[in-house]
Amino acid sequence: MTSDSSQSPLTSPLVWREDGLPQSRLYGDVYFSSADGLAETRAVFLDGCGLPAAWTGRDRFVVGELGFGTGLNIAALLDLWRREKPAGGRLHVFSIEGHPITRDEAARALAVWPELGEAAQVLLDHWPTAARGFHRVDLPGFDATLDLAVMDVAEALSAWSGMADAWFLDGFSPALNPAMWSEEILAAVAARTAPGGRAATFTVAGAVRRALTAAGFSWEKRPGFGRKRERLEARFPGEAPAQTRPASLAIVGGGVAAAALARAGRVEGLAVTVFDADRAKASGNPAALVTPALDAGGGPRAAFPAQALARAAALYDALPEAVLARGVLRLATAPRDADRFAAVERQDLFADGEMSVLDAEAASAALGEAAAGALRMDLARVVDPAAVLAAWRGEAAAAEIARLEKVEDGWRLFDADGALLATADAVVLAAGADLSRLWPEASIRPVRGQTSWTGPVDLAVTPAAFGGYAVPTPGGGVLFGATHDRGETATELRDADHARNRQALAKGRPDLAARLADVALDGRAAVRATTPDHLPLAGAVPGAPAGLYVLGGLGGRGFATAPLLAEHVVSLMLGAPSPLPRDLAALVEPGRS
Repeated sequence: MTSDSSQSPLTSPLVWREDGLPQSRLYGDVYFSSADGLAETRAVFLDGCGLPAAWTGRDRFVVGELGFGTGLNIAALLDLWRREKPAGGRLHVFSIEGHPITRDEAARALAVWPELGEAAQVLLDHWPTAARGFHRVDLPGFDATLDLAVMDVAEALSAWSGMADAWFLDGFSPALNPAMWSEEILAAVAARTAPGGRAATFTVAGAVRRALTAAGFSWEKRPGFGRKRERLEARFPGEAPAQTRPASLAIVGGGVAAAALARAGRVEGLAVTVFDADRAKASGNPAALVTPALDAGGGPRAAFPAQALARAAALYDALPEAVLARGVLRLATAPRDADRFAAVERQDLFADGEMSVLDAEAASAALGEAAAGALRMDLARVVDPAAVLAAWRGEAAAAEIARLEKVEDGWRLFDADGALLATADAVVLAAGADLSRLWPEASIRPVRGQTSWTGPVDLAVTPAAFGGYAVPTPGGGVLFGATHDRGETATELRDADHARNRQALAKGRPDLAARLADVALDGRAAVRATTPDHLPLAGAVPGAPAGLYVLGGLGGRGFATAPLLAEHVVSLMLGAPSPLPRDLAALVEPGRS
């Protein structure tokens, strides 16, 4: 049967055949059965992995998949999960796709099965981009989360921290894509399989059976679907372990780190209490810039801010009342910036169009005043911190935690007078520059920063960063700054620092500075927490008893990094798969050397 390549751009990994089926341009195989793809998925993968019986009584069930494709298998899984899930259960899906298709292509493929309804729609509504790396995908209404790894299958399996209870082995045909079915790949699958886990696939090829055996699986042939006479069901030795998980979480701190932790914890069903004696001093500006720490060199230090920015943008966009602006310009301020921006634009860590280099003419037009050039960061945001904290953190107890005590069933939290304020199964220290009070060994360095802002002004301000930054505020004003004084902890407002902020603005945006020259300024000073290597701390507190974690050292980029890091920390305490690949988790590990 011939293929109609005119229906797909040449960059797409698929073409549409005359019968309407999507076919891989790279491997020459169809994405699903011409007989009935949904029926095939249900027979081969859902029934083949013993679902829904396998998740009966489970608090969490983890499914891994080789070959995300059109999302059909996961849509079918979500449909079954929603109908048959155990009370209070959470589903976690990890899928790998080396050649992702677009949302529109997936919508066309899935439209064949309107009975999938909301299960297909939730995937389409949150369809990830083709940027290389891990993508955490929200699946609201399904008590489920998807982590999609857009990368080579061997790299993805090595990077993932989870253990799957079931695997959908759904790569293209072993004859056409043998690398997906090699002994090395199936051994890596086995290494990421929980005791008693299941695996299912449409193929009974001898090489696949031998690789499964070598990896430790037992298998049996079962009647196939459609024109396939047989399929495989495989089991991993052992019994599914008993599940234990914390039920309550106490968070010490009240800024964006605490708010992100509270959101992530409640999504996972934890009872969350936030203690904020300082009333979020470090997250109290009227506007916050959500931008990445750009790294043109690639590697983990480039991948982490890229993944964090994508996750932050998705979560803030789900709070439209909190988003003040979408897209930020990073202005060129040095001769080397043009090459640096071009290197960032070329990185496959961002989807097409997410990072765009602008020449002087285009940058000036976008900014509204002369600029030497810029990098347009479409995923960057300006947000209202108060709206974010209200939505994610909620009310916080205005109390200072002075002492923690580990007890057999969790932790006790005391105030300075020795009064017991709370008990919790797990505790996260998220108090910014105050971390060292409860964790004296914390490698935290204080940095005083003062921002300045105006009242309402008749200006349309394009958000921009230029060493300093200038962004709009909810009241129609302009916020700019900020000073950066290492080792200082005083928080009084200083006229001299307003003057420094005006000077920085005049250097980066002289026209805007001139228009604001005679405008009265308000402002605030706060102490940020940084680390010697300028990377965050996210994970278990080194040397502490089980159940004590930290999220801190975020510096001036807390609104960009906290949402993803909070999900990582919560995953650690729950024993759930982390949204961070292993190399990025090591980058932020509190015990790193």
